Amino acid sequence: MATKTLPENPDLAWDIGAGIDRDIAKEFVMQFETTLCVYSPSVEQLYSTYHIYFPVEYDRKMVILPDPTAFHDTFNGIMPEAVAMTGLYIIPGELIDKPGLYLANVNKDRSLGARRIPFEAAIRTIIKGRPADDPFLPVLAKGDLRAFEQSWPVLHLHRVRLRELADRSELDRTNIQNVILEKLETLFVEQRRLLGR
Repeated sequence: MATKTLPENPDLAWDIGAGIDRDIAKEFVMQFETTLCVYSPSVEQLYSTYHIYFPVEYDRKMVILPDPTAFHDTFNGIMPEAVAMTGLYIIPGELIDKPGLYLANVNKDRSLGARRIPFEAAIRTIIKGRPADDPFLPVLAKGDLRAFEQSWPVLHLHRVRLRELADRSELDRTNIQNVILEKLETLFVEQRRLLGR
């Protein structure tokens, strides 16, 4: 990144925890640049097209910059109450000696929970079990990059709750849902390719 300044929106400058290996974090997070949307509560925006940078002048920062030419890929007026924490984490399979990505829960003592399911299978099961008017629409927000087992990066998932966007048009809600699910499918395809399936 050419500039030495961080974005004006503090939601777009994420800290890389002191215990997380920066290179491992970069490799892990870049998988999601084109496959998960990012939410900013301070400006009530959801970004589906953005770039992630790890500026050398800010060693423990990750910067998310929405694509200014893709204004149609930014959803405005998404109130914070419409985005909820899920308690679910995307973890690198290496953390549990497995290939690919996994979805896991976390115990109250911040240790990795017993439920560790291959990512695509877990997400598809969750989506299938949700009511049509309250689908599972995973997104990322500041604070979602966390550390486990000292140096391993994991990502907590938030989700958009369409029921809380009742003031939006049916078209808007459908567009938000479609964009999130299309990007998710891209992640599934990419994971299958990496695993040789």
